[in-house]
Amino acid sequence: MRLYRIALWVTVPIALPLLAAPAGVTAARAVRDTAPEGPLSVWQPDAATQPVPPVVDAAPPFPALGAASMVLPRVVPRPAIVSRAQWRADETKRDPHAHYAGGVRAVFIHHTDTPNGYDCADVPRTLRNLYTGQTRDRSWGDLGYNFLVDKCGTIYEGRAGGTDRPVVGSHTLGFNQGTTGIAAIGTFGPGAPVPAAMEHAIAALAAWKLGLGDVDPAGKVRLTSTNGKSRYAKGTSAEFDAISGHRDGFATSCPGEALLARLPAIRTLASSLQGRLSPRTPSGTRFAVSLGSPRRGGE
Repeated sequence: MRLYRIALWVTVPIALPLLAAPAGVTAARAVRDTAPEGPLSVWQPDAATQPVPPVVDAAPPFPALGAASMVLPRVVPRPAIVSRAQWRADETKRDPHAHYAGGVRAVFIHHTDTPNGYDCADVPRTLRNLYTGQTRDRSWGDLGYNFLVDKCGTIYEGRAGGTDRPVVGSHTLGFNQGTTGIAAIGTFGPGAPVPAAMEHAIAALAAWKLGLGDVDPAGKVRLTSTNGKSRYAKGTSAEFDAISGHRDGFATSCPGEALLARLPAIRTLASSLQGRLSPRTPSGTRFAVSLGSPRRGGE
């Protein structure tokens, strides 16, 4: 008697977990882009979770999954980020809500236009001063930038709402929706040196943030202006580098000629960190990126 093997193929459904909103966070909704960005609305911290102890934000990232489509992230290690609690942001100064976009498709680079000769240990005080100016004097409801980076390469959480979430900032009028604003602490006009540690931290942060939506940092994206006071009329679609300078979307000298000149190298390095390019980088890209813990800022 001959025996025959019969191969049975069984299809097993795989359940992919959907991202659950953190405790105290309500569902995101579309928001208007006003000048500069209008009052914030949506994210509401649970009083039971306050105050948050000083910690470095280094939790693993999760992709935001939509019902109609799913974008798997380009896995990049999240760089160490100093939390708002750690640099002692006074949360009573800001609007307790936050806007969210559907995802992050581009990064805009800025400089804070503050003195360069600072001690990195004093950066938390500088952040608190910027925070006061942008909430009280400019009425932005919070820091305009999503992240800030000092000359030592330490990354700080800027606008509240979650570092791994697509928080809408007030950094590039007309193009705050679906973008992240990263500010280099200092002034980078013509001839100003851009510290290598700062440059590499910006690249690591951009690689991680854009990787959550599978966006190539060295690629191009199309964004639609939401405010006619930008470089483009409201409703106009324009092409941008995935890592652009503030001046690309708004009439300003920011982020300064020196930092603007470093953006091609930052794009290349960020794309390499995502594994899209060969580890070999062009001349002008300096050293390697350290993804270790940041130094703890103090006074």
